[in-house]
Amino acid sequence: MADVTPAGTAADTSLDAPDTEADDMMGVAHAVADEARSFLTTVTEVGSGTNPEAAIPLLLLAVSDLLAAGSRLGAIVDVVPPERYEPDIGPDADVDPLRVALANTLEGIDDYAEVVDPLLGSEVTASTVSGDLVTVAGALVQGLRHYESGHELEALWWWQFSYLSHWGERASSALRVLQTVLAHLRLDVDDDVAAEAEYDALQI
Repeated sequence: MADVTPAGTAADTSLDAPDTEADDMMGVAHAVADEARSFLTTVTEVGSGTNPEAAIPLLLLAVSDLLAAGSRLGAIVDVVPPERYEPDIGPDADVDPLRVALANTLEGIDDYAEVVDPLLGSEVTASTVSGDLVTVAGALVQGLRHYESGHELEALWWWQFSYLSHWGERASSALRVLQTVLAHLRLDVDDDVAAEAEYDALQI
């Protein structure tokens, strides 16, 4: 299990660090890479529109699992890669097609309002679930490109930094909206339908 010293504590997590610490960091990197691939597979599948009835549950599961991995990134010490600059891995991945696909799939439930920073005030802004998911996807892809180029600690540094700076917040906002949508879908039914379902459940 990775060291869970609170984030912000200075620590040398480069390849020159003790073997056990480096191994722990590699374990976290491997776990996040697996969750990142799983998340990207799910959002791409949902964006394809092949199974619209399952879109919300699939996204809810994918975002929840990813945030569990993200919580480890927030809990471990600050990651310091061996090189103090980001290796060039070429231009950023084009995620606009995914944004459009998700927006089409989520049409009618994509837009929502959120408080910009609940600790600093009550300012409200407009957001979209598709935009949130694509922001997360873009950050994960960037880290995966480092990871698959053999720069595992660089990938871990990027995932941790971007989790704390933006994708963790976007994923958390998307998760709340997805859970709210699912609750409405399951609970907003006519009284007669609800009563019939309750009656059926009591006969089991």
